[in-house]
Amino acid sequence: MIATVFNILAQATPAAPGGAAGGNSTYFFLQLLALGVVFYFLLIRPQQKQAKEKAALIAAVKTGDKVVMSSGIHGIVANVKETTILVKVADNVKLEFDKAAVAAVVKAPSES
Repeated sequence: MIATVFNILAQATPAAPGGAAGGNSTYFFLQLLALGVVFYFLLIRPQQKQAKEKAALIAAVKTGDKVVMSSGIHGIVANVKETTILVKVADNVKLEFDKAAVAAVVKAPSES
């Protein structure tokens, strides 16, 4: 899709001699604006949305949640600190991770 846009830009008619290039420059800036809009909706906006979802996931992690870390380690959150979490991976084995390393919350504890 982006290659098509570049081909269109490359095939734009050259400016007419004698300073009558006003129409072509307007057309060029409209194409540039359209390209900026495409970049925003295809690249920037989805990335911002993912970042917000990740921040909400990290903020919602609490003690007892089953989590998967970015390294692939599965465990249960034993303690939540300001910037780190303590994850129990086996009996008497607890690992401390940065909160940013949480990839997913597999299952929250059931409320009963």
